[in-house]
Amino acid sequence: MRDKIQMLTEAIESHINHGDSLVLGACLEPMIPFAAAHEIVRQEKKDLTLVAPISDILFDMLIGAGSVKKITAAWAGNVSAGLGHNYRRSIEKGVPHRIEIEDHSNFSLGLALLGGAMGVPYLPTKSLLGTGLLSSNPNLKVHEFEGEKLVHVPALNPDVAVLGVQRADKQGNAHLWGNIGVAQDAALASKKVILLAEEIVDTEVIESDPNRVLVPGFKVTSVVHCPAYCHPAPMQGHYGRDHAFFHEYHTDTKTREGFTEWINKWVTGVSSHAEYLNLVGQSRMEKLKVKGEYLASPVNYASE
Repeated sequence: MRDKIQMLTEAIESHINHGDSLVLGACLEPMIPFAAAHEIVRQEKKDLTLVAPISDILFDMLIGAGSVKKITAAWAGNVSAGLGHNYRRSIEKGVPHRIEIEDHSNFSLGLALLGGAMGVPYLPTKSLLGTGLLSSNPNLKVHEFEGEKLVHVPALNPDVAVLGVQRADKQGNAHLWGNIGVAQDAALASKKVILLAEEIVDTEVIESDPNRVLVPGFKVTSVVHCPAYCHPAPMQGHYGRDHAFFHEYHTDTKTREGFTEWINKWVTGVSSHAEYLNLVGQSRMEKLKVKGEYLASPVNYASE
């Protein structure tokens, strides 16, 4: 299998086009690929559809940057502080422009990606019956089967899934542990997969624990070695959550002018993720690094 290692700039430039639908993080609060979102802004990708259950302030930042045409999501905002200011400005005032919304619950979005991974047109559920989602999302249709009402959730097949992992080999075989959310379904449903990895390891390391493999390497398009790609989000085994950063973002972006200053400082004012980390500061990153160990019990894969 070929070597798929690319620089972050190259991966975003080569594999994400204007108008694409993107899964940007699928593990809820952890493992959010903020480094990729920053590069998307720097490369001025436009008219994007963002797909994820929750990607914290990543969606809000991209909306404010004018990169987004539509979100297909369960929620958009700042987990620590509430709805994102850019999201609200877009919906309420059309600033910088009004985005489209395809409303989902966390569960129905997971079903949509699972359906895409399975290659079926929809998956049924009862959980949306009686909810306002049937009004806010006209794509969700109620049908009867043997006298029972079911909601059909259309499958999703995004153009690109950008997912974070703890470690990967050069061919795209990767380990992800902790809360994987809908990352596996997103990888299998999407046409392309870009992996951001904290570490690049030998294939033998991945083969030593096959049950922890997120997705087979042949499904992966690009592998980017990008330490601390998820800051300010947490990564199991490596970094804690930078709570202060999220609260600072919430305060700084209350006005459009404040957001402009924020993104000029943290995103467009630097040329790379390495420069971003220098701006965050080594001492701040050191405080976020996980110091302890909480190891899983060993398993035995021997068959004879």
